[in-house]
Amino acid sequence: MRVEQPKLCLECGEKLKGRPDKKFCSDQCRTSYNNRLNGAGNLNYVRNVINILRRNRRILSELNPTGKTRVLREKLQAVGFNFEYFTSIYTTREGALYKFCFDQGYLEMEKGSFLLVVKKDPH
Repeated sequence: MRVEQPKLCLECGEKLKGRPDKKFCSDQCRTSYNNRLNGAGNLNYVRNVINILRRNRRILSELNPTGKTRVLREKLQAVGFNFEYFTSIYTTREGALYKFCFDQGYLEMEKGSFLLVVKKDPH
């Protein structure tokens, strides 16, 4: 015969009453648990990376009004583009490596120039 252990609040350890799938004894415990789980330090890091990615996307978009443009590395650096951050990489059959910031991409060409492109909408 198996004895059921009483379910305890994930935050404070208090015995839970009510629904069998309940995890917290109160809204305060639920909020405290989630705040601790999603700590401010992690959120700041994520927020900063997202801001860099959004800025990179905006820069690529502004420098590429026609959908396909060549631009020099110096121009990208001058407007604050950060080459360390991108959302995806696409490698062609020929081995060309396109890096994307969401839908805006770039391919490093010869002599410090870049080909800016826009990812086609799959829909």
